[in-house]
Amino acid sequence: MSLVTAIPAADSAAALAHFEASFSYETDCWDVHDALASGKQDFVLLDVRGTEKYAAGHVPGALDLAHRKIIGSKIAEFPADTLFVVYCAGPHCNGAARAAVRLAQLGRPVKVMPGGITGWLDEGFALVR
Repeated sequence: MSLVTAIPAADSAAALAHFEASFSYETDCWDVHDALASGKQDFVLLDVRGTEKYAAGHVPGALDLAHRKIIGSKIAEFPADTLFVVYCAGPHCNGAARAAVRLAQLGRPVKVMPGGITGWLDEGFALVR
């Protein structure tokens, strides 16, 4: 038995529920890029890495708001039903998850773009510098 199969996979119904639910929490770089390129941006994109990293290069259309600075007064200008999409450096960074927690604590809809800057660049998309 391998380490892969040492813990059995979930049954199909549980796997379906899990993976379908994941789309409520995450979106990918390609879908964000498509929304931006088609003019269908119906969310606020937040770069949560910090101002220096934002200035060095960020996803077009993203706002600079470090996860540590997400507080009610900083997002008060947005309607309560505004969806926030957050990203950080990439899969090795948990800043996006920290930002998602803060936004959820503030009662705001939120999704994470898990690939972050790394995923964006891996897809061949350009950054604003």
